[in-house]
Amino acid sequence: MTIALRPTPLLAQAADAWFDGIADPVEQALAVLTWAGDTFGDEFAITSSMADGLLAHLASRAIPGVHVVFLDTGYHFAETIGTREWISSVLPITLVNVRPEQTVAQQDLEFGAALHDRDPDLCCSLRKVQPLARTLSGYVAWGSGVRRDESPTRAGTKIVDWDAKREMVKINPMAAWTQEDVDRYIAEHAIPVNPLFEIGYGSIGCAPCTRPVAPGEDPRAGRWAGSTKTECGLHT
Repeated sequence: MTIALRPTPLLAQAADAWFDGIADPVEQALAVLTWAGDTFGDEFAITSSMADGLLAHLASRAIPGVHVVFLDTGYHFAETIGTREWISSVLPITLVNVRPEQTVAQQDLEFGAALHDRDPDLCCSLRKVQPLARTLSGYVAWGSGVRRDESPTRAGTKIVDWDAKREMVKINPMAAWTQEDVDRYIAEHAIPVNPLFEIGYGSIGCAPCTRPVAPGEDPRAGRWAGSTKTECGLHT
């Protein structure tokens, strides 16, 4: 499919100004996703960590058959893989399952076991950042479920942004959503949610680097607990 516009910083800036003016969160998300599908066609994809099926559900409403990129790191909880299977079997999406160049066993042979404990930045780079970069090289725009209310590092997230590192337009359809908006949409549409949330997990990543959080604790406090790391590097 030939896309109508090439991605540029100016295009991202103009689109963000337009969509940021839509007050209703669902209308805003569907509008920006529809625009992304119309503008970039098959060269647009979203990413999903399979914490839930919300973004995939939204995107499939706006763009039936949308490409949904899942980074299959080899370290995921069984519940996360189960959520992926449910979403890919029920929603009208095209699952793009992305694996690192090395299996966990191969990585252990080269770098030693439990690299995630000794150098989590390198582990994330090998198993998330580099595989995503290779995959996104086949697209011109991508979308994520990042929200402003998730953490201070995400408070400035735009609806439409320019990903300078990858020279792509980045869509964040749910940037302005609150947790209340998320809960309402999930309940209304019976969206599948990773079962780990029911036992105290606030944000779900790879099993070795994710723990449950205490009541009232920041939802992302369970990611890389005990270290200064707060992001895996995909959204910076």
